[in-house]
Amino acid sequence: MAWQGKILRVNLSKGTCTPEPLNMEWARQYLGQRGLGTKYLVSEIDPKVDPLSPDNKLIFATGPLTGTMASTGGRYSVITKGALTGAIACSNSGGFFGAELKMAGWDMVIIEGKSPSPVYLYIENDRAQLLPADFLWGKSVWETEPAIQSRHQDPLIRVSSIGRAGENQVLYAAIVNDLHRAAGRSGVGAVMGSKNLKAVAVRGTKGVGNIRDPKAFMEAVRVGKEILKNHPVTGQGLPKFGTQVLMNVINEVGALPTRNHRDVQFEGAHKISGEAMREPRPTDGKPNLVTNQACFGCTIACGRISKLDETHWTVKNKPEYWGASGGLEYEAAWALGAANGVDDLEALTYANFICNEDGMDPISFGATVGAVMELYEMGVLTEAEIGMPAPFGSAEALCRFAEWTARGEGFGKVIGLGSRRLCEKYGHPELSMSVKGQEFPAYDGRSLQGMGLGYATANRGACHLRGYMVSTEVLGSPVKTDPKATEGKPEMLKAIQDATAVVDSTGLCLFTTFAWTLADIQPQLQAACEGDWSMESLNLLGERIWNLEREFNLKAGFSAKDDTLPPRLLKEPAKTGPQKGEVCHLDVMLPKYYEVRGWTPEGVPTPETRQRLGLS
Repeated sequence: MAWQGKILRVNLSKGTCTPEPLNMEWARQYLGQRGLGTKYLVSEIDPKVDPLSPDNKLIFATGPLTGTMASTGGRYSVITKGALTGAIACSNSGGFFGAELKMAGWDMVIIEGKSPSPVYLYIENDRAQLLPADFLWGKSVWETEPAIQSRHQDPLIRVSSIGRAGENQVLYAAIVNDLHRAAGRSGVGAVMGSKNLKAVAVRGTKGVGNIRDPKAFMEAVRVGKEILKNHPVTGQGLPKFGTQVLMNVINEVGALPTRNHRDVQFEGAHKISGEAMREPRPTDGKPNLVTNQACFGCTIACGRISKLDETHWTVKNKPEYWGASGGLEYEAAWALGAANGVDDLEALTYANFICNEDGMDPISFGATVGAVMELYEMGVLTEAEIGMPAPFGSAEALCRFAEWTARGEGFGKVIGLGSRRLCEKYGHPELSMSVKGQEFPAYDGRSLQGMGLGYATANRGACHLRGYMVSTEVLGSPVKTDPKATEGKPEMLKAIQDATAVVDSTGLCLFTTFAWTLADIQPQLQAACEGDWSMESLNLLGERIWNLEREFNLKAGFSAKDDTLPPRLLKEPAKTGPQKGEVCHLDVMLPKYYEVRGWTPEGVPTPETRQRLGLS
């Protein structure tokens, strides 16, 4: 039936690890990973709980297709109440950890309470125990993972851990597995750190053998892999350039937020693009990019492995950064680069290494630095207060800020609060480019109307991965729509949001949907899982998950007033590019969005909607 049928409940306060049967009724309603983990979370915590209190819970969840032969079946999610936002948080990661957890026999790990001292959770198939982590506390992710493998004399152990950012409660701290794959957004790492949990280490040798119809599953998987191989994005663009294939594309359409969203195009975009990563450097004749890399079971291999120029000022005397490691992806390159006006590719790579090394979300970090640089140029923040000059374009400031924030030093403690709290602290809340406290990713909502609506309505705060309208407004998939148009965008966004909720619950990677629709995933689910997984049931399931998340946020204190954008996107027109003169017409789209969602004008699901989705 694809699920292992078992969850592990870990009570850090009591020091206990207890197996429980998976609630199969919920599994049929919410599938797995994002959907099922959210169902467990909202059923077990008070939505008004302090995210950093022992009463919040942290859930590591796999999907039914995690660990199977399905292409990209290596995903897992971390679900909690977000430290950065106070909203529902579900952060998705690839690599090999998720598959290892599933193959150890577990669908999910629910972590509750707080340990009186640092610990790590060690899982070896059916056996789970909490072990002292004092020897790991204060260490980076890059030090923690090999230290655990060495202690257990097993290099095949997969580790998901926090760095010093999570320990220091940086509010956008990430949880990093396999050294540079991350459950990155919303501060899930800060929640883990608040519980004195340094790492989860897993060794699984059981496999995933309980597929409902193995022959039909193998055929459905084969067909799916062929589609991925033959599509120009998943078969060519992503393997060659990674997500960085988008840098020049988004810049040309005038949707690349630059210098804290003052501008929508960056004159240095080509210097920090996927193409630039492949070009030989003048210093040593070698490119920034070493190779691409795949997660478990992936036939796309969009991951980047990069190596810094050893003569670059960031690492000239730091040989510990001379080895190859996780390179820039598009969102990180944008947040560390264009968002701050920095076009030094090596500096961006170094800052990204720091984010991986100590577990920080590069999107929220980079976007917060953008706010700092604008406040500095306005004279609100001074060199004396910050500790160094911080104008837009300063690669030195970017890199020092990354070091300070990761280590909890100096002004880095303030940057670690995120842009909303930082801008409020200095009297300019309007300069935080965020929704519900979470910073924007790499697309401007003035230039892409549907994306602007997507940011405003995303349940976890500003997010591109909850409703990727870029696919239709820029890439023409599944159909090409006019970026300036508002008509039809609420309906299109709802459909994409619901479909994304399904994909995030399967154990598969969302990047498959550049080539696949739900109709390509449905046969794989139907062959793997017992029950009815028709298109009708999947569409209903995605909508059910979205509304469950919405209801959690409403109970947590959010309302329709939080479905908005910063004044800059609503009032300051784009200055250049094809969408010059545009603002985001959220006022036109939001009422229609509520209507197509089956919500009241106040953004609350109606009793009829709740009943139809089985939420009553």
